[in-house]
Amino acid sequence: MKKLLLSALLVITPLAQAEVPPLVDENEPQITIHHEADKTYYEYRINGQLKEIKVVPRNGKEYYLVPAPGEGDFIRHEESQMLIPKWVLFRW
Repeated sequence: MKKLLLSALLVITPLAQAEVPPLVDENEPQITIHHEADKTYYEYRINGQLKEIKVVPRNGKEYYLVPAPGEGDFIRHEESQMLIPKWVLFRW
């Protein structure tokens, strides 16, 4: 009985140590949320690269910061520059 249990453990152990693929699709944006006293920041990253920051002030209208080409500065926009579907077309 002990030999059977030991052989079963030896067979199962490599399966338990197998690498599990990540559940996150790298093409989907990853969103990181940071809170401050008067603002909340939503950082949108695709493949680890910062694409856009949504700034939601406690008082006032939300706005977006988009990296400027070349310098690393940010440009302010009133609307999102990312093309992310925000509604459901079909469901069954």
